[in-house]
Amino acid sequence: MIAPSLARRDGDLRELMDDPHCDAIRLRRTLERFALINRLVAGWGGVYRRHIRPRLIARGGGEARILDIGCGAGDVLRGIVSRARADGFAVTGLGLDPDDRSLSVARGAASMRGVEYMLGHSGDLAARGDAFDVVVSNHLLHHLSRSELAAVLADSRVLSRGVSLHSDIHRSALAYAGYAIGVTPLAPGSFLRTDGLRSIRRSYTAFELEGVLPEGWRVERPAAFRLLAVSETGH
Repeated sequence: MIAPSLARRDGDLRELMDDPHCDAIRLRRTLERFALINRLVAGWGGVYRRHIRPRLIARGGGEARILDIGCGAGDVLRGIVSRARADGFAVTGLGLDPDDRSLSVARGAASMRGVEYMLGHSGDLAARGDAFDVVVSNHLLHHLSRSELAAVLADSRVLSRGVSLHSDIHRSALAYAGYAIGVTPLAPGSFLRTDGLRSIRRSYTAFELEGVLPEGWRVERPAAFRLLAVSETGH
């Protein structure tokens, strides 16, 4: 395999699963297998301990609401809700995604009390004045154009009365090589290999992400090969 140059972000590269006419079976396998990949590499356990659990403690009693923008198959949202409940917090979750194919996979997963899924965009919720204690996304930022990124970040601050956490890949040659090798057993019959490598090529470095975030946001490195855009609103 000849690795492409990763010196520049390839924001114009399209992922196979973004094609509305892509193979439905391969898409479903891809979305379902993301759950394992996210558990292995996405680092949400650390993000929960560092950001979400302290926020839930600080807000006191009552039911907290968690929003996952671009939730895909919903595994990250269910994982956060599960961790919060294991710590004794009362929480509900809303998974939001503009692609009904993803929501079909999310709804087909093991149901979880208080976790729902909705077709739409973050702007839809912001326009109706909705509010959440924690707003998250996983592998969303690299899919967005500059204008879409600005809109999602602005919506996040409107929607959040606590903390917004957008997690994505940190582009690097080591991440590319490691993923190319590690995903091999999981990739057959899915888009995992092709789209995962394209995702890395579309992703930001920390320096690049810092350059496109508006005031009120900062970049953290929560785990190897990961970036986290953080905003604390507290209203």
